[in-house]
This record gives sequence, C-alpha cells and structure tokens, in this order.
Amino acid sequence: MGKPKIIVFASGTKEGGGSGFENLVAATKTGILDAEIVAVVSNHEHGGVRARADRLGIPFVFFGPDSDYRKIVADSGAEWVALSGWFKLVKGLDAQKTFNIHPALLSQLGGRFGGKGMYGHHIHDAVKAAFDAGEITESGFTMHFVTDEIDRGPAFFEHSVPLVAGMSADDIARAVNKAEHEWQPKITNMVTHGEVRWDGGDPGSLVAPNPTT
Repeated sequence: MGKPKIIVFASGTKEGGGSGFENLVAATKTGILDAEIVAVVSNHEHGGVRARADRLGIPFVFFGPDSDYRKIVADSGAEWVALSGWFKLVKGLDAQKTFNIHPALLSQLGGRFGGKGMYGHHIHDAVKAAFDAGEITESGFTMHFVTDEIDRGPAFFEHSVPLVAGMSADDIARAVNKAEHEWQPKITNMVTHGEVRWDGGDPGSLVAPNPTT
C-alpha cells in the first residue's frame, strides 16, 4: 500500500498565511509525517497559500462560492482531509476522515473559545481578554474530528501553552503557532495511520492513545 494521501484546507490571507500547510509538507520530507500531501485548498485565489503551494510544487485548488467540498476531495484522490487554518464552515465531508487543528483549548471555559466567530485572530483576542480577567492561565491548541457542528467534533489531542503577564494577542498567537508546528505533523501521522480513530458517530468510539499533553 502507498502512503496515506492528504488534502489540506488552509485559508491564509490575501498577503500571507499557510505556515501550517508548509510545515506539514516539510514533515513529509523528514519522515515525521509518513504521508503525501496531494493538494492544498484556499478561498483566496492568489493569496499566501497559493504562493507557498507554487513554491513547494503542491497542486493548488481555489475554493470559490460554488465549490463543493466532496468534489474537491474526490478529484484530488485524497483519503484524508486536514483543516489547518480553514475559516469556512465545512459541510458534507466524512467525519471519520476529516480533522482540524484549532488554535485554542476547546475544553476551556465550557468551550468558549470554539464555535461561531472563533477563528483566526478573534480567538487570540478572546483568550487574551480571559487571561487578563484572571479566568485562565494557559492557552494552546486542540485537534479534533470535524462534524457539521463547528468545533464540536470529538477532540483527540490538546496541548497547553502557558501564558505570561503582558502578552499581547499577537504574542499568544505566536506561542500557540510554535506549539502547533511541533505537534501537528506528529498527531496527523497518528490519525492517518489509524492510531487515532473514530467511527464518525458514537463519541465513545474515539480511540486516542494520548489525548492531552
């Protein structure tokens, strides 16, 4: 059998973004991620993600107003869908094969840092406000399977990042991003090789050898 095939959905911005996507590609070269990135998708036709894709030689797919998730995945030949900084609602994909990295701890404060409006810099602004109010002492990231309900699919990995007095939202974003880059390829490898798995329906069926660290 060949290596698992992954398509990455990464919004980025008109000017930049996509560092997580590039980090995953780099991990396939070092062997940390024993998989093939077959394509990357962005909703910015000529943005930062496309620039990285062109430089790395990875096929790029533009996600326009009429794009269909299932068709894009099928056409790419991918077996797995990795959302990495994807800011659009996902509908209709196989929940067993679709997973996201979310730049906050979804278990914190009753899930406050997930759901509608909690994407991009909005998350880190909300985390900073909670930290400044004395409600939390750490942030981090969560990896979870993706269902039609935003950020509510079963979480299979969380990693905490301590917060320090005086941190700005940008400082928090950088600290979380550094941790994401370290762990995302390793956990993605576990998912695509069946060490982390879910049946797509019953939360109790989740298998995750090391759900938190």
